[in-house]
Amino acid sequence: MRTKITFRCAECKEENYIGTRNKSKQPERMKIQKFCPKCNKMTEHNEKR
Repeated sequence: MRTKITFRCAECKEENYIGTRNKSKQPERMKIQKFCPKCNKMTEHNEKR
C-alpha cells in the first residue's frame, strides 16, 4: 500500500513537497534533491517524521 509522505528541506526545515512510497518495498526513509523556494537553490529534502 502506498502512503503519502512530506518532504522537508534539510537546510531551512521548510515543508515543500508531498509524495508517495510503498513502505513494504522501501522501508528506509527517502532523501531526494529538490528545489527549495525559500533557500532559492537545490537542496536535499528528507522525509518528515
